[in-house]
Amino acid sequence: MTKRARLIYNPVSGHEQNIRNVASILDILEQAGYEASAFRTTAEPFSAQKEANRVGKDGFELIVGAGGDGTINEIVNGIAPLDHRPQMAVIPSGTTNDFARALKIPRDDLVAAAKLVLQGKTRKMDIGKAGDKYFMNIAASGSLTELTYGVPSEWKSILGYTAYLLKGAEMFPKISNNKMRLTYDKGVYEGDLSMFFLGMTNSIGGWEQVMPDAQLSDGLFQLIVVKTSNPIDILRLMAMAINGNHVKDPNIIYTKTRSLKVELLDTSHSKKKIAVNLDGDIGGYLPMSFTNLQQHIEFFVG
Repeated sequence: MTKRARLIYNPVSGHEQNIRNVASILDILEQAGYEASAFRTTAEPFSAQKEANRVGKDGFELIVGAGGDGTINEIVNGIAPLDHRPQMAVIPSGTTNDFARALKIPRDDLVAAAKLVLQGKTRKMDIGKAGDKYFMNIAASGSLTELTYGVPSEWKSILGYTAYLLKGAEMFPKISNNKMRLTYDKGVYEGDLSMFFLGMTNSIGGWEQVMPDAQLSDGLFQLIVVKTSNPIDILRLMAMAINGNHVKDPNIIYTKTRSLKVELLDTSHSKKKIAVNLDGDIGGYLPMSFTNLQQHIEFFVG
């Protein structure tokens, strides 16, 4: 039987590059031996996720996701719960494209990214589960999280590290510690923290040394806990993160773990909701448990 591939593309991503390249991408998939078709996402919530789940259940062998990290996250959430999951290919047309960066997928040429399917090199990637949702790159929470994700991509492209300083000047008065209990493979941390990260790859917000020892298929999260909310300390840690030296600082816990359980300890803030960021979007609220699903989805890679 002929293999089937479904292109799921975000029509507004990348200044509408996806729309202009649909025919070329489908042609490449046909060259690779697939019967190819396309689905254009809509404004309906979880449009990409619902379509990915539908075609996954229908037995499609490949789903090609064209869009930013948010679109790819939706597709992952669509197929991750299935017993039999199709392969995935990523055509990055968002702003940061952290996941594509980690998989060595071309980020400035959509057609070149699609041609990786012709090369046939794949890798089974770990997927994170957070409550009843899934993520492929990063889970984070705490007051400092907004600084990490709140910097516009245009600022990062033009200003680099200075963009974080400008955002920091706005955010620092709002950064505070929260008392939490974090239970992970090698121990328990109870106390104040301004943010924790669970990383699947080495690329976060365009920075490639935040998780310097990240592996893609070892079944382990990279866990970083930032214990301080002092603006001077945070600026210093951010400068150190450019070269990966922040993980040696006493204000940081850096370890690997297969799972993580996060509980809130400050009962005085019991009505305050603390969001969990999954791949750049809110994916629920604490408390929450996280599990690494080792080599859960197979991706075409560069």
